[in-house]
Amino acid sequence: MNSPFRPSRWWRNPHLQTIWPLLVKPKAVPLNRQRLELADGDFVDLDWLEGDLHSPSIVVILHGLEGNADSHYVRRMLRALYAHKQPAVVVHQRSCSGELNRLPRSYHSGETDDLSQVLDQIKQQHPDKQLHAVGYSLGGNVLCKYLGETGEASLIDAGVSISPPLDLAACAKRMERGFSRVYQHYLLKKLRRKTQQKLASNQAKDLPLTRDDCQQLRTFYQFDDKVTAPMHGFESAQDYYLKSSGKPFLQHARKPLLVIHSADDPFMTQAVVPEPRKLAPSVTFELSPFGGHVGFILGGPLWRPRFYIEQRVLKFFK
Repeated sequence: MNSPFRPSRWWRNPHLQTIWPLLVKPKAVPLNRQRLELADGDFVDLDWLEGDLHSPSIVVILHGLEGNADSHYVRRMLRALYAHKQPAVVVHQRSCSGELNRLPRSYHSGETDDLSQVLDQIKQQHPDKQLHAVGYSLGGNVLCKYLGETGEASLIDAGVSISPPLDLAACAKRMERGFSRVYQHYLLKKLRRKTQQKLASNQAKDLPLTRDDCQQLRTFYQFDDKVTAPMHGFESAQDYYLKSSGKPFLQHARKPLLVIHSADDPFMTQAVVPEPRKLAPSVTFELSPFGGHVGFILGGPLWRPRFYIEQRVLKFFK
């Protein structure tokens, strides 16, 4: 369906929509950290936002590639939830909470096993609460895949996925063109640094790669083929993209899911837009001509812009 998001004329540039939110990041809200031990001996960190003890739900927040509780989009969502006294928890992917994880493996766009363990733990701690989830970019793809894999058995009662790379192969190619290469360079620099740290500590000794080899990985496809795939049991980047892309799972979701995308997203192509007949009845796909990547600025002054996502998410969950 067409999105109700309509930015003012000033905010219709996709790169302004993508970059400016970084520069106007709101202040952080108080969070309490919990470390969750995983079945394979690794760990993930959860950052909890306290709220009304009588709230019927908890909002589970899934960050994007190399994101965390300090990411601009997570901070904005937390502030909106804080204002409504809504309990929430930020689920950090392995290695994203400020401390390198213990094992050679890390995380990827299709990693739902860790999410399942986290949700099990949250449900054990709060059996009377509904779980509402909001995922951004990579986290949005993970959310779509999880809801499709679990169907009626999903521990998530409702979800919102924002700017998810639902076709990973197409998105990887898109990042090699034009100004999108700037975003690719920025994110790959972070990914290479983590991988080199693991190689230096002999933590990733089974990876057929040297630190110098790692430095030569200049595209997401190269990194996924040489690092992501072998680290996580895939045969190749193509195998990883095929098995982890969220789009095929949208027809199997059984819990309410809202997917929000923009046609001008510099991280995506038209390939992320599913055919309506391949969407489950529980899935709503909102596509806007504008919005950039996890931007969706409505308007307002340059240093105090108004954002769309937070109000849309709260309305959907309500």
